Amino acid sequence: MQPSPDQFMEFHPIHGSNVRLDFSGTQATRVESFANGVCFSKHPLKPGEIFLIEIEDKELGWCGHLRVGLTARDPGGLDVVPEYSIPDLTDSGDSWVFAITRNHNKIIEDPGAGGQEAGDGGLAGGRRLGRGEAGDGAGGAERDRAGDNTKPKAFFTDSHLYIEDVRIPMDKLVGRSRPGRYSHILDDLYKTNALPPTARRSRIGVLYVAKGQDLADMHIVINGEDMGASAKGIPSIQPLHAVVDVFAATKCVRIVQVEYGFSSLQTLCRKAIQKHIVHRMAIDWLELPDALKHYCKYE
Repeated sequence: MQPSPDQFMEFHPIHGSNVRLDFSGTQATRVESFANGVCFSKHPLKPGEIFLIEIEDKELGWCGHLRVGLTARDPGGLDVVPEYSIPDLTDSGDSWVFAITRNHNKIIEDPGAGGQEAGDGGLAGGRRLGRGEAGDGAGGAERDRAGDNTKPKAFFTDSHLYIEDVRIPMDKLVGRSRPGRYSHILDDLYKTNALPPTARRSRIGVLYVAKGQDLADMHIVINGEDMGASAKGIPSIQPLHAVVDVFAATKCVRIVQVEYGFSSLQTLCRKAIQKHIVHRMAIDWLELPDALKHYCKYE
């Protein structure tokens, strides 16, 4: 399953008091302090539709990073946008937000937990279902050594990311370095998720997949890798908007548009060119229009 037709993603005009949107509504910058950076998607997400953002800029001196998730609240109906997504939004019980950290974002299912009751919204208050909690300690490390956090063998070769029956093109999911001398090295680090998810140019997305009647699981995707179901049993009968909290060390994010159906001619040209060069920076050696070179290097 894949959502269609494509929907142009924008941020909602209702947002935190410290956020400034660009003219296109696709870039959100926190202009002061470390809080009041909560943003929403302009439209509710469809099942399997990913709201994908890229970290454009960071600000040193703050503790904490980007937070992403879903909310059943209509942003247009808010009297005031909460200062924080966690706990202000999540404590209401109709929002599910996940704090992205430098490490330990992968969800580890506990086979002995016996599942969760349908409709309980998972561990909704912005908490992780697996490692990443403050109390994980050595237990998380032991699970890593056991191999639970390995990537699928087809991680490098698959053209699509599969989550349950949802199929998402991999083309835009993985972050890329700023074009430069070491791009060929840095790009591979994004592909393997060797760089921290909170690094500049890292791409993070949120979506939900249907699980039974009027229920869904929320998934976080970091640089093309599914982190697992970070909230389970979310009521999906009501519209669900994406939540992006431009918090603390994360200063600026932009939306990355994902093409689900037929690729645009621009995208097809880029794919054809990149298939025949060793690295995207080698495109400078080709006799092509500057606009096309720029698109191939930056997108």
